[in-house]
Formats: sequence, C-alpha cells, structure tokens
Amino acid sequence: MTTKVRKNILIVDDEQDVIDLLALHFLKDTNYTISTANNGVAALETARSQSPGIIILDLMLPKMSGLEVCKLLKSDRVTRDIPILIITAKSTEADRIAGFEFGADDYVTKPFSPREVVLRVKALERRLCAETNEDIRVCGAITLDLLRHRAEEGGRLLHLTTMEFRLLSMLIKQPGRLFSREMLLAGVWGYNSVITTRTVDTHVRRLRSKLGKSATAVETVRGFGYRLRDLSWLNVPRR
Repeated sequence: MTTKVRKNILIVDDEQDVIDLLALHFLKDTNYTISTANNGVAALETARSQSPGIIILDLMLPKMSGLEVCKLLKSDRVTRDIPILIITAKSTEADRIAGFEFGADDYVTKPFSPREVVLRVKALERRLCAETNEDIRVCGAITLDLLRHRAEEGGRLLHLTTMEFRLLSMLIKQPGRLFSREMLLAGVWGYNSVITTRTVDTHVRRLRSKLGKSATAVETVRGFGYRLRDLSWLNVPRR
C-alpha cells in the first residue's frame, strides 16, 4: 500500500490565534501538515530549510516585513516557485499591488474566513497542477520549459517570479492571440475582483525588462491588451 505524501503549509503570523485558527482548519484535511513562524526572519529560515508546498504569509511581521520575506523568497531559485498567499489587514489597492509586484500569488485581507483561505490554497494547487506540461515552447531566442518551470533567453536563464512565468506561459501557449488585461487577470491570477488591470501592466513591464533583446516579442495593443508579436513558434519534444 502506497503512503500518500502530505503537503506542508507554512503559516507565518505574529498572532498565535491566527496561526491556531488556520492550522485547525487545514489539519481537518489529512492531506496537510503544518509548520509555523511568528516573525519574518524565522519565516525565511523555515521556508529555506523545509521548502513547504505553500506559504501563508502575514505582511506586518516583527524582525522583517512580510513583503521583504516574499521578495527574498521569490528572488531565490530554490524557493521562488513556492506559492505565497498573503494575509494582511492592509487592504488598500496600493498594498495589494505591492504584494503582487513582490511575487505573491494570492492576497486575502483580514478579517477573513478560514474556509476561504483553505479554498484559495486549493485553487493555487489546482493552478499549479494545470500548469504541469510536457512541452517546451520556443519563440525566437526565448525558450520556455513548462514542466521544469524554466525560462531562457538566448541561452541565458531568466529569473522570473511565479506570476511573470505564468504570464509568459499564457502568452506562449496561444501565440498571436490578443489578450485583454481582464483575460490575463483571469488566466494568470485566476480571478479578477481583487486586483486591477494596472497590475497586469506592471508585470508585463517587469517581464520585458528581464527578456532583454526579446522584450519586443511582447507587444502592447493600445487600448486593449497584449500579445506575442513573433508568430514563429515551435513545439519541441521534451528530451
């Protein structure tokens, strides 16, 4: 009989009541184990040592802010692919945009329903599973390995955040197709009620800055959205 691997969730919050509440709801599901941290430094150390499946991260933390933790994790090749769900009392549009710009995968404001957090975590897991693909896509000097979550430009490894990779993946899967900002919000982030289309523009700008000479492959269609300008795509079987 095969033992099912349980997924570890790292919950980071300086309020023990919040940790206990979330842990209680996740532990009802035998698919999960729980790790916890109550400050930013401990969160960073735990994430690096344990490589959890998902991180639930508060922003207002002692010793190091949640945004700084998020930024450091997403800039590290070892931890950058770990999904991060931010939970915070900061609910302004600027706060939400900052969270996504630092690489967060989802955002829930306090007070929240623990059930909603559980459902958002499961949605993140489904999204990651849906992205698993055997194909390698090539456009000019850009190579995207969807299975290994690896992107290159002219043989140079691109250090993309999770959201930047998903954005490029969506464009690469349907070359030449024109995507509105709302379509990209729904396809990349999975919903369109929490963040604004400005976030799409920000992520496109950051993606272009990392693509170097291939930046012009992502074309802006003024007043509508974005598409890949280069149509010479090849599907290369995975070796």
